[in-house]
Amino acid sequence: MGRSTFDGPLLSGDNRFPPFRNIGSSELVQSGAMVLTNTTANTVNYGGASGQFVTDGQTFANTAVTVYTPSSTNPVLSATSIPADSATQIYRGFVFYLPTGSDINDFFVDVGVVPTVASGSISTITVYVSNNYTVQGGTPTYAATGTISAVGRQALSTFTGTQLANQFSSSTDILTPNGQANVSQLVFTISIAGTSMTTLSAGTMYFTVRYMQPDGNVGSATAYPYGNYD
Repeated sequence: MGRSTFDGPLLSGDNRFPPFRNIGSSELVQSGAMVLTNTTANTVNYGGASGQFVTDGQTFANTAVTVYTPSSTNPVLSATSIPADSATQIYRGFVFYLPTGSDINDFFVDVGVVPTVASGSISTITVYVSNNYTVQGGTPTYAATGTISAVGRQALSTFTGTQLANQFSSSTDILTPNGQANVSQLVFTISIAGTSMTTLSAGTMYFTVRYMQPDGNVGSATAYPYGNYD
């Protein structure tokens, strides 16, 4: 089986021109898993560490990642500081990268094992989906869960009009070097708040995003110069 990657939407349909143009974009999926007690980078399901988020690695299954402060104008990347673990707040996170302007259809936040701590108590666990790390009680760019208390697929909170608009066209967050296409940074932040908390003693999380890469040629009279021929 061959593999290839390219910049551009995957289109399918049989009428390329109006009035009955029925071309659609194929849906794309990215997913990742974290075992919060796995603190060994570059291993399967690496869950990050104090002040350290992860991404799906090219060479390894999960690897440490720098979360960048989003900018659509400045090509000089600035790292976002993830707070270190404390007795009242623990953050972990998974980062994906999407083509700029993606139409995001779904987020899935699945809990295999509810996070716990070795001592102290947890009051709330929330996942925020944004274009940057999101503080406890913050307003994420795209979505958030309610308080997590059980294994299973988590319901997302009611979306605001702004969040829906953001999902329809994801933001340009990183201006990539060397002529590469710019990307949207998608960060799933796990926010664990409590009292007298120490080390995480359990927790398995699965994240999925489903999206479509937009067809930038739609609306151009010259973009599709050929008819529907074999």
